[in-house]
Amino acid sequence: MAVPNRHRPSRQREGAAELLGRRRECDVLDRLLDAVRGGEGRTLVVRGQPGVGKTALLDYLAEHASGCRVVRVAGIEAEMELAFAGLHQLCAPMLDRLQRLPAPQRAALWTAFGLGSGSVPDRFLVGLATLGLLAGAAEEHPLIYLVDDEQWLDQASAQVLGFVARRLAAESVGLVFAARVPDGELAGLPELVVEGLQEADARALLGTALTGPLDAPVRDRMMAEARGNPLALLELPRGLPPAGLAGGFALPDAIPLSGRIEASFRRRLDALPDDTRVLVQLAAADPVGDPVLMWRAAARLGIATEAAMPAADAGLLEVGTRVLFRHPLVRSAAYRSASTEQRRAVHGALAEVTDAQLDPDRRAWHRAQAAPAPDERIAEELERSAGRVQARGGLAAAAAFLERAALLTPEHGRRARRLLAAARAKRAAGALDAALGLLVAVEASAPDPLRTAEVEHLRGLITFVQRGAGEGARQLLSAARHLESLNADLPREMYLEALGAAIWADDLDSPGVLRAAAEAALAAPPAPDPPRAVDLLLDGFALRLTEGFAAAAATLTRAVDLGLALDVADDEVDRWRWLATGRASTTAALELWDAESSHALAARQVRFARATGAPVYLQYALNSLATIYLLAGELATAARLLEEDRLIAEVTGNPPARYAAMMLEAWRGREPAASELIEVTSREATALGMGRLVNTANYARSVLYNGLGRHDAARDAAWRAFERDQLGLGPLVVPELAEAAARTGEVALVRAALQWLSERTRAAPSEWALGIEARVRALLSEGDTAEKLYRESIDRLGRTHVRGQLARAHLLYGEWLRRQRRRRDAREQLRIAHGQLEAMGVEAFAERAGRELQATGETARKRTAATREALTAQEAVIARLACAGLSNPEIGARLSISARTVQYHLGKVFAKLAISSRGQLDRALASDPAATRPAQL
Repeated sequence: MAVPNRHRPSRQREGAAELLGRRRECDVLDRLLDAVRGGEGRTLVVRGQPGVGKTALLDYLAEHASGCRVVRVAGIEAEMELAFAGLHQLCAPMLDRLQRLPAPQRAALWTAFGLGSGSVPDRFLVGLATLGLLAGAAEEHPLIYLVDDEQWLDQASAQVLGFVARRLAAESVGLVFAARVPDGELAGLPELVVEGLQEADARALLGTALTGPLDAPVRDRMMAEARGNPLALLELPRGLPPAGLAGGFALPDAIPLSGRIEASFRRRLDALPDDTRVLVQLAAADPVGDPVLMWRAAARLGIATEAAMPAADAGLLEVGTRVLFRHPLVRSAAYRSASTEQRRAVHGALAEVTDAQLDPDRRAWHRAQAAPAPDERIAEELERSAGRVQARGGLAAAAAFLERAALLTPEHGRRARRLLAAARAKRAAGALDAALGLLVAVEASAPDPLRTAEVEHLRGLITFVQRGAGEGARQLLSAARHLESLNADLPREMYLEALGAAIWADDLDSPGVLRAAAEAALAAPPAPDPPRAVDLLLDGFALRLTEGFAAAAATLTRAVDLGLALDVADDEVDRWRWLATGRASTTAALELWDAESSHALAARQVRFARATGAPVYLQYALNSLATIYLLAGELATAARLLEEDRLIAEVTGNPPARYAAMMLEAWRGREPAASELIEVTSREATALGMGRLVNTANYARSVLYNGLGRHDAARDAAWRAFERDQLGLGPLVVPELAEAAARTGEVALVRAALQWLSERTRAAPSEWALGIEARVRALLSEGDTAEKLYRESIDRLGRTHVRGQLARAHLLYGEWLRRQRRRRDAREQLRIAHGQLEAMGVEAFAERAGRELQATGETARKRTAATREALTAQEAVIARLACAGLSNPEIGARLSISARTVQYHLGKVFAKLAISSRGQLDRALASDPAATRPAQL
């Protein structure tokens, strides 16, 4: 039943009053509306403290969005643990368009919303599906999406909406968030910062809330305490007795402003009849806002529909087609005003009326909140819900369900098991301190050898990130040894994790741990027959570290092949173990100089970690994939991946993985930024005992200094990294060492690099390794032999995706030709090198090629401002993909934008290149020597 909204006129007057002094903010919103009506996509984050007027500005936007369809949702604190709940609110009005999406996107969104069963939805596909759904609906009418209280959205929804917000371009869609302090998902988006009102406007607004005269000193104190906050100015005077207004004694000054506003609402709630107050508390406990559900639950509590009238008259609650609160702080105040017994009662009523078939997870959550004591049946229901929400990608929600299930479990052993499962989920979700707290609770339970070893293992994984790689590796190794005598299925996986941690530590702060881990791996229980990928990786790494590359190559090759064949969508696969296996497989592929397999494995890790909502894993996966894109010369793509790493770090409070960021800045050749990042990362890595990261910093230095022509510094840095002979790092380091040593006359170092490299090419030849080997041999040769080797290097590298090294091969060949006084031949190679390097954004090496060109008597063609702006970076990528034959939807899926945005950019490309069809792209792009085709990784 809808209750007549008798308070609406006063609410409208309050909304207008709250907009006093907000002309600047309203102008910004008006421009956003104009842009959306004009066919552009716009995103805005309205940021400010509670009560500052964010909701009033969203009201303004909704009221002035004539000609647009408006969809409004709000984050709800009680629903933060339910994965995709906020996204479901947003997309619900458009689900009739779901069938128009590509099948993989449709299936991902269908599964994410719990509308059907299926494998874990790829969160990337969920994001693309949401973008496509919004873009498709906007073809009928411009759309304005308003998301209030973003800080209370569930994490999965916030991630997807952040993904969508960054990709709105040519869609007639406006996506506007209101947030107190935007989390990492919204970082970097355009912001409208809403601050307190100026004094004159604040005084005028306060005057609208007063019913009688007020002494000047009391007014001044109220003004000072409100600090221009509109809601505070309206709410603080309400409910205060005349004596309080006269003397100011009732104005608390020890409570934060939001607390004082909430206290004002509490006073108004306390004045309501008992049934009305319980009804408001019931509405606050229900995140859905469904009036039918609320009235059914109210009937269970014996509350009649007339109870809503006083709440409406007080301007606290509006019951129409949705249940709406006057302000989010009203909901918070109402819920907190309920006693423990009252909360149990309202949650119990909501559980009884929530459909167990349609919404089992929300019903389980309500039942848990209503439980007065441990109850195994409810705990089992929560555990089942945890499995469902984790399967949909809600890892943080799964952890919350498991923790609550544990608290409701009466049997101690089962409670410890559920607490351990919750700790694992929290660790994977990035909540490391919370995971440690749960481990303390697990250890307080009755002793159990297997559980003790599992706790030690999980603690080792957390220690590795928080306190030091060496200490974490030792704990993981100890846990593996303890498990070996208890569980025949787990030790090999545990030994691989311990060995991986030891590889990262590289004996920096724990001498001997790497050798100990490798020897323990060799002594681990034998692998099953046939062996799994994890078994081959463990054996291959152990052999590589103890006996050398030649002994390990065949085993590592089989491990990579098995890793590529592994179907992670198979429910029988232990997906969390696969993440560790996937990281190790990527390292193994790099060790084998196999760029294609490295990319395939790293890309799969990223997709899987995104889909499962595992930010700790995702950070490392993003850095692995960014490294592969750097090798391909796709610096812009690598930069986008590393920005995501940074945002995840902000959200979780954990440090960014950051090792690929150093490489990116080094390849760009921007010395101040690169040097600062390398030094900072190196110091932090040393403090955390991350020897591998220290060696990566040395590699980054060598790239930077080779590009700048400071070959002595490059040689020293590369040698420090080369000496450690780390798994998977050699293919990056050896080209830098050989080039720098050759330029500084250190022939012995070049020969050492060649000997190391030749061992690899004999055991596991690849075009990448053979191409670099030919180049190193050329550096040691003269005359026709050197030229033949340079040409061989270019030919072999040209058949790979390692485009950065291909461009540098042209540069080294051109430099050699100039020294041979073959200027015409040198110009040809140097032009190619300069064009490719400049197009990639490899600035220092491009400038080096330019200087070499000048030395041949030719000035390098500088790309003028007009040339650079002819096609933007995104337009150039879209043009090349279209030239390669990809359709608009395929390009959109590749670049994470909508097909409509692709069409918009192609229109601009055609205009700028003076062509009219895709068939003309090949000729137009070929006319620009800098327009190298992107590597199809």
